[in-house]
Amino acid sequence: MEKQKVIVYVDGFNFYYGLKKDHRWRRYYWLDVIKFFEKFIKPDQELECVKYFSARPNNTDKALRQNAFFQANKDNPKFRLILGKYLRKTITCFNCGYLIQTYEEKESDVRIATQIVNDANNHLCDIAVVVSADSDMIPAIELALQAGTKVFVFFPPFHHSNSLSNISTSRVINLERYESRFRQCLLPDIVHLKESGFDLAIPEKWKSYQNERDNGM
Repeated sequence: MEKQKVIVYVDGFNFYYGLKKDHRWRRYYWLDVIKFFEKFIKPDQELECVKYFSARPNNTDKALRQNAFFQANKDNPKFRLILGKYLRKTITCFNCGYLIQTYEEKESDVRIATQIVNDANNHLCDIAVVVSADSDMIPAIELALQAGTKVFVFFPPFHHSNSLSNISTSRVINLERYESRFRQCLLPDIVHLKESGFDLAIPEKWKSYQNERDNGM
């Protein structure tokens, strides 16, 4: 019997900030994304790809760490990176009234939504897995359901949305309940990139998180 095709759509910011929210979970930044989501695939299903949506930060150190993560995962052809962008904006401090320069991520929500709808309408998958707790995904999910695609919602660690819970085809998966799978799916400290032949090391700061003992942080 032909297997059901699954595409996973990861809201990279929701996912990253979910891990960041609990200091102990930062040890899972260096994650093999394909291996991780394959652990949720049933025998009658097949993972077509994981579409990972993010944007490059303006901070150089953060950008280098993020790029290492992207390069390590892009070595797997099932990992598809789709980037939005950061835009600078000025906000006023509520307490002191000073103007503060900050950056806001743009376009990812729209890119996720259009990919979900396009893939559903073109019957590129039987099941869409939306990894996000952003209720802005609801209109796209509704259209995918109308096109006959089943939509499962996975909440990134420490994130949730009642609205998304109500629209999911089946019971929502809360990823913080699957820490053992995160632990099993860490990338090796040195990733050999097959296409370029380059050896890529885990960022030192992320390795330090893995070396920390549990101390209630």
